[in-house]
Amino acid sequence: MSQQNLESLDVGAIREEFPILQREFDGQQVVYLDNAATTQTPDPVVDAMSDYYREYNANVHRGIHHLSQEASIAYEEAHDHVAEFIGASGGREEVIFTKNTTEAENLVAYSWGLAELGPGDEIVLTEMEHHASLVTWQQIGKRTGADVKYIRVDEDGRLDMDHAREIITDDTAMLSAVHVSNTLGTVNPVSELVDIAHDHDALAFIDGAQAVPNRPVDVEAIDADFYAFSGHKMAGPTGIGVLYGKTHLLEEMQPYLYGGGMIRKVTFEDSTWDELPWKFEPGTPQIAEAVGLAAAIDWLEDIGMERIQAHEEEIARYAYEQLAAEPDVEVYGPEPGPERGGLVGFNLDSVHAHDLASIMNDHAVAIRAGDHCTQPLHDKLGVAASARASFYVYNTKAEVDKLVDAIDDARQLFA
Repeated sequence: MSQQNLESLDVGAIREEFPILQREFDGQQVVYLDNAATTQTPDPVVDAMSDYYREYNANVHRGIHHLSQEASIAYEEAHDHVAEFIGASGGREEVIFTKNTTEAENLVAYSWGLAELGPGDEIVLTEMEHHASLVTWQQIGKRTGADVKYIRVDEDGRLDMDHAREIITDDTAMLSAVHVSNTLGTVNPVSELVDIAHDHDALAFIDGAQAVPNRPVDVEAIDADFYAFSGHKMAGPTGIGVLYGKTHLLEEMQPYLYGGGMIRKVTFEDSTWDELPWKFEPGTPQIAEAVGLAAAIDWLEDIGMERIQAHEEEIARYAYEQLAAEPDVEVYGPEPGPERGGLVGFNLDSVHAHDLASIMNDHAVAIRAGDHCTQPLHDKLGVAASARASFYVYNTKAEVDKLVDAIDDARQLFA
């Protein structure tokens, strides 16, 4: 991405689609730097969901009346839209809507893991996994007798790929790895990890919650068997996530949630399941959220994922450089470059991350503080918590300057 193309991104015009970014607290305009937790939602997405509720609010796959037909078409086409966005050539059959990335992990862990894993099998994770992956597979390992192993994170915040090649063996049944770390910002070589897993006839699950929102992702180029992400981290609504799965795997798996909407035939003795993806979507689904997710994808594609990635990385690079220049600030993760995404985790000497976040809030700067659902990784880093500033397409360098000013205030208060 050239500097000229980067500058062509009209951040001011983009910000106008987010009324929340104009809010003020005690006379200070909000600076929202908590995008790795949840991005803000632009007007076109809110409007699309409002249109659903105002104009064709009805249940899907239930009725023959006009409203139900309109809702059903919109819901089904949302699956198609997601499939095209992530490069899933199998279409809607490979796209299952869940509540979030966590539920997508659990769906595979219960539907595939409980049936396929046993003593002698191994599950390989990374030390930088989000709890959505780590806790889920840890507990499935306990229930099935499968061993759980972890690929080391080196002192620069990158995966030790030599160690990955060592611990992924013919006993490995599943590799689950995060695409972009929500704590370190590390962009992992997921295609290489998937290739290593497949060389040992293991399956690969990639957690793309921090990747799909801000960079082009092609699940078939990665060759992931499963890939998951969440709507609320990509300018979409809360309450909807996506599980991509290769068709032949999803066809073999049994559902782990049951009820209406996912069945083909029911008798008093037994039931059979509907076709993909509906067999994994029981009950009334997230119709408005699916409409909103499709609208969010339209909004992102109108801007261009390459441009979004370039802008986010530019802001993150600026933040990294500003923070790393402070002698009493420790920054975590790789240096800016292809192996780092759009967030910066850090700590200020002698100031707990929660205290720092509170002072930031006094300046109307919203960041995240805590373990970011990566407690084992924080244990490895030797810190109880960290502060995290995470960026998106509407953030500016001026907002980073406000972050640095707030750190200066915290430094003086705790001197």
